[in-house]
Amino acid sequence: MSTTKKLFGFLPRVRWFNLGVLTITPAIGLYGLRTAPLRAQTLLWSILYYVISMLGYHRLWSHRSYNASRPLQYLLAIMGASAVQGSAFWWARGHRSHHRYTDTPLDPYNAQRGLLYSHIGWMLIKPSVKPGPADISDLRKNEVVQWQHRWYFVIIPVVGYALPAIVAGLGWGDWWGGFYYTGMWRITFVHHSTFCINSIAHYFGESPFDDRKSARDHFFSALLTMGEGYHNFHHQFPMDYRNAVKWYQFDPTKWFIATCAGLGLASHLRVFPENEINKGELAMKLKKLKKVQDAIRWPIQVEDLPVVSWESYQKEAGERPLVIVSGFIHDVGDFVDQHPGGRSLILTRTGKDATAAFCGGVYEHSNAAHNLLAMMRVGVLHGGVEHVKTISPGEKLKIVERVD
Repeated sequence: MSTTKKLFGFLPRVRWFNLGVLTITPAIGLYGLRTAPLRAQTLLWSILYYVISMLGYHRLWSHRSYNASRPLQYLLAIMGASAVQGSAFWWARGHRSHHRYTDTPLDPYNAQRGLLYSHIGWMLIKPSVKPGPADISDLRKNEVVQWQHRWYFVIIPVVGYALPAIVAGLGWGDWWGGFYYTGMWRITFVHHSTFCINSIAHYFGESPFDDRKSARDHFFSALLTMGEGYHNFHHQFPMDYRNAVKWYQFDPTKWFIATCAGLGLASHLRVFPENEINKGELAMKLKKLKKVQDAIRWPIQVEDLPVVSWESYQKEAGERPLVIVSGFIHDVGDFVDQHPGGRSLILTRTGKDATAAFCGGVYEHSNAAHNLLAMMRVGVLHGGVEHVKTISPGEKLKIVERVD
């Protein structure tokens, strides 16, 4: 296929409206940098309005993680519209699809297609496969959602572009600064902060709750996304109104929702059972420890050691330094000169049962000593010798992976 045909085949897939918004908005902002000085009041107003814009649709309408009063719903619908990212109905529908089909071709911002695609490419190019279906029956019945969806293109010029300039203009006479900085630059930052949830939060960080999907937890991502960066927790427990479960983690939306609940504007804040959260976290910790465990050399197991009679043991001990501890025969030849208590304590017990001396009769040896001794096993004594410690301390908490 020729380059021209490929180009003409690609052009119909471009989302031209989105491309215009995502390029013209920062372009106007760049022009503003050259023509309007940034005043301190406008900077503070821009930061405040950025925070307001980022507190919009997500946890209420995408995940139903709490109930909001009618006034709060209208406030969130207007706040969300100021981000100029689509209506709550459109946005929540796509986000539900993302959670249901994460990391698959049916995921609208599939992280498996690359960092650039998951960040902004999905906004600019129509996918070859439509996003997977999601249940949005509740959104269809929600009067506030449907009102905002119906009037969305009337609302965004007001709250997205006009209001930033009006507040700055009437407040401290900075009409153009309000338009360029609180309008254009704020929208640009809001866009890419939100996009980072789909991209950065699926690439960088750790998976403390489940590593089967790409979502990650990272403090830096949380800063970039106004608290949405603890994404592994969120994908594992999406109905939870919190994105960050630890008290010290950065999650302004959680604090906002909790404040609204305290004021009577929100209720039924959903929290996933702590016991199940702890299970998920423990499972991942054990999985990491299992990798460490698998990289460690362990003592030869009983079933793999030869069974030796007392007579054979004593005969062999005459040729090399062997001692019995807890029914195991140990070759201590390489350790004789390293023994902290001196050579004689070991050599005087070769060919004998040193269990009592090793386990407290002479000295109560440490776990490290028991672990080291277990690595010197060369056989098992046949017959009724008492086994005091047949399992070394390092093996007592050994992780075993169960296979269904």
